[in-house]
Amino acid sequence: MPQYLIRYEHNNHRQWGVLFNGKIAPLQTDAVSTGDVIIEQWQNILSMNALQASITKGSVKLLSPVTSGQQFICQGINYASHVRESGLDPTQIPFNTLFTKAGSSITSADAPVVRPAHVKLLDYEVELGLVVRRAPRAGEVVKPDQLHEYLAGITIVNDLSARDVQLPQGQFYKGKSYRGFGPVGPIIALLNDEEWQRWPQLHMHLSVNGQSRQDAYCGEMIHQPAATLTELAGLQDIFAGDLIATGTPAGCALKAPNKLVMFIVKHFMSDAKKWKLMMKKAASNPKYLKPGDQLQVSISTDDGAIDLGRQTSQIIAG
Repeated sequence: MPQYLIRYEHNNHRQWGVLFNGKIAPLQTDAVSTGDVIIEQWQNILSMNALQASITKGSVKLLSPVTSGQQFICQGINYASHVRESGLDPTQIPFNTLFTKAGSSITSADAPVVRPAHVKLLDYEVELGLVVRRAPRAGEVVKPDQLHEYLAGITIVNDLSARDVQLPQGQFYKGKSYRGFGPVGPIIALLNDEEWQRWPQLHMHLSVNGQSRQDAYCGEMIHQPAATLTELAGLQDIFAGDLIATGTPAGCALKAPNKLVMFIVKHFMSDAKKWKLMMKKAASNPKYLKPGDQLQVSISTDDGAIDLGRQTSQIIAG
């Protein structure tokens, strides 16, 4: 079974611990960042057991297990089902789409999410988050059976997105980086080499007000973790504790217009008029998130052997 690393607030102190069936074994560490606790406490974390668990989970406030100072790297259109619902052809996108979110967008799994007053098209995206243990060197090739050497564990990410900022302005970073637009956690599941081979069996669910919206397996991912780590190693520096969100499947509120409408707006309208029309149409879509909406997000294997817990977020007005 994985070890479940958590970060929490108890008696006005922020601490790290390992979760065992509703009880927490606290780590004796002054580490502040996710990277520091992984580097400094790795062996201690793996050796902890339920007999050391002395704090009830219900007595603490859970925080995001990925701290805001870490890099928040994201993959876009990484599931064929989402590519299609976005009006694109998966066979025509052979490259891995990479972008970033601001670290300050990270929030805890149960924190309320503020929808800024000017945002009307707030969308959701359940994603599997990879947490880095050791960065590959520049030019190093990561093989699928080596994930445990480079990755510490996995967590839940909800990549909330202001589509009426992201799309008309063509700015992924801006549309996805508002404070609170990155619920992460509640735990990081630290996997051994055998457990890492089960990542394709992880089952993602997202519901809004009890209505299922997204339901898919991580194995449907186009650009998989080993290939993405290899590409990142040839592109930039990554560090222990950094978060890689691996994309979302179909079921988002965002839907591309039908082919006839797409043809008309592409060939007969200016960009400004095109986006004004498309945003007006999108505004009638009831699936976009509104103040008062409740999201529930989970990722686990169907047998429950790997369970990343649950996120419960409420949308509130900004």
